[in-house]
Amino acid sequence: MTEKFEFTATCPKGLENVLANELRQIGANVLREQPAAVRFDGDLAMAYRVNLWSRIANRVLLNLGQARIQDAEGLYRAVADQPWEEHISPNGVLWVQFSGTNREIRNSQFGAQKAKDAIVDRLRKATGARPDVDKRDPDLSVMLRLHRDVLEIAIDLSGDSLHRRGYRTHIGAAPLKENLAAALLMRAGWPQIAAEGGALLDPMCGSGTFLVEAALMAADVAPGLLREEFGFERWLNHQSDIWLALREEALQRRTAGIVKPLPEIRGYDADAKVLFAAESNIARAGLDKQVRVSCRPVAAFKVPSHRPVTAGLVITNPPYGERLGEQEALRETYAELGGQLKKEFAGWKAAIFTGNPELCHSTGLRSHKQYKLFNGSIPSQLLLFDIHAQSAERGQEGGARLSEEAQMVANRLQKNLRTTGKWAQRSGVSCYRLYDADLPEYSAAIDIYQSLEGERFAHVQEYRAPASIPEQKARARLMDLVRATRQVLELAPRNISIKERRRHSHKDSGSQYQKRGEESRTFLVDEFGAKLEINLWDYLDTGLFLDHRPVRQYLRKLAKGKRLLNLFCYTATATVQAAIGGCTESTSVDLSKTYQAWGQRNFRANGMDSYRHQLIEADCLQWLKAAQDNRKGHYDVIFLDPPTFSNSAKMQGVLDIQRDHGELIRQCMALLSQDGVLLFSNNLRSFKMDEAVQSEFAVENLSAKLLDKDFQRNPKIHNVWQVRAR
Repeated sequence: MTEKFEFTATCPKGLENVLANELRQIGANVLREQPAAVRFDGDLAMAYRVNLWSRIANRVLLNLGQARIQDAEGLYRAVADQPWEEHISPNGVLWVQFSGTNREIRNSQFGAQKAKDAIVDRLRKATGARPDVDKRDPDLSVMLRLHRDVLEIAIDLSGDSLHRRGYRTHIGAAPLKENLAAALLMRAGWPQIAAEGGALLDPMCGSGTFLVEAALMAADVAPGLLREEFGFERWLNHQSDIWLALREEALQRRTAGIVKPLPEIRGYDADAKVLFAAESNIARAGLDKQVRVSCRPVAAFKVPSHRPVTAGLVITNPPYGERLGEQEALRETYAELGGQLKKEFAGWKAAIFTGNPELCHSTGLRSHKQYKLFNGSIPSQLLLFDIHAQSAERGQEGGARLSEEAQMVANRLQKNLRTTGKWAQRSGVSCYRLYDADLPEYSAAIDIYQSLEGERFAHVQEYRAPASIPEQKARARLMDLVRATRQVLELAPRNISIKERRRHSHKDSGSQYQKRGEESRTFLVDEFGAKLEINLWDYLDTGLFLDHRPVRQYLRKLAKGKRLLNLFCYTATATVQAAIGGCTESTSVDLSKTYQAWGQRNFRANGMDSYRHQLIEADCLQWLKAAQDNRKGHYDVIFLDPPTFSNSAKMQGVLDIQRDHGELIRQCMALLSQDGVLLFSNNLRSFKMDEAVQSEFAVENLSAKLLDKDFQRNPKIHNVWQVRAR
């Protein structure tokens, strides 16, 4: 009578049911499903067959037994009781893996060490020798799992994970494991579609994993045939005659499957380099005559025309982006995919596997079934669609129709364009704020920037949502706002910059100095004749504070024929405006090397003389103190625009503008000529001018006067004070 064993087949989380069904089809007797595994029983031939034919399993374990244990000594005894001399030669190589803990065994490494000692001691006692221990290429891998004081002991019959078929030596940037790809194909109904002669297409095939796995299924090729070896082949109880017979049967089935006509299986990708990887993998799988790939963007995705094609399955694992800006750029790709499916693939089925299901809304398709899975550690979804002829309305620029909520935002943006947008056009303003949390649920600011070449960009700054708003809901609202912005302004994804940001001063955080990306795209804008460099992507701020537009205009008039000092100068845009207005000389001081270099570029763009207009990299507080000795009465106009609070590591002190503004103003006034003017600005909403300063100097609040239409919704955005000697 053939001996029966109990086995455990492991799998990715969420695929237990798929694996159980596959095991039944292979002929195994399924006992039960458990998290990331399925238990089954059968003879040794069944274990070999599952290793060879399972497209879903990661490993097949032979269960040796289990024992209830409390402590390390109990662990040692339970492991030592197993007849290890029947499984590994004393001259072999052993590896032990241990998972789980209890109150006494709190470390998996300790558990593995204790179990290894038990096995080695048992073998030394039984044979007089002991095996080596090495995780690289072991002859026997022992798997132990401790859960609720129950220790399960097993040996790994697979060796390397079964998802490593052996054909994939070239992988793309975001590879999909072979067994996960096979499971997705099964969930999408490919085996039945293939049996009926239906085609399979992948419009973003990457390194071709879906294509190879689909062809292996259609051609009845065992996924384990390309592997060099399995763990059981060096196990002492291995029965090579059974294994060789099963392998020969699989080879015969492969030969028969490959020669028969297969359905059309074709992949496309816009990246020619990644297609080289796909072609190499397909060739290694022996499928280069059955599977084809072509370089083609999603926008050109169509039903192949070189041979009659029966409607089938479109399946793909598109990129989903990690950063918000990347995700928004991908919406165009998803929208193009949805448009092509509706236009070209009526009657087909489609499956999209993504780690960002929200992006799938941009396809304009409605899934009839969703499966929650994991791509490695990333929560993901497989969405299934039945494709019907195009009927849903599409928005502008090929985007999906806006949701009701996004349309509400779009309506407000259109209204603002009719008012603020027309005001900006009449006033010669090319950069302005279009939206500033007009709708409380959509808490963000949207600024418009138009380059010298006339290209329009949007800068979306999200205000941090209250703690009472779930992160997912806040994110969905931001996406509604971005979609509405794209559609109303008719912008390509690359022309929108998206940043998460707290409501604070434009200079309130040191994070403004830190680079936020690698894109380094810059362009020039015109502000009343001044050419100013803008960077919407790399830093928290853009190089131009739009709320200070009228301040810079006022300063431009004020500084005509005068000597200017610009403290905390940022990118020196105020100095540029003063120079264009006829300022005779200027000194601009800031501690940031980044902003100093940016200011130099602004100076060069406007042809400013670097001898008359100096940029100084220094701590403004220290520079101002030192200037008391050698620059008294030197300047006619001073622009002082400090941060609300700063404790930069480069500074020798801490700046608190409410506490320190009086001293700063007095130090600046000492540097002014007899009729000089100090323009003092800050962004502290609760700011109150020191009464002593007001009695000592002639102080005028210009805040309301120096606020343009696009910032009147938020009048406390800055304080501007003019200070003169009495």
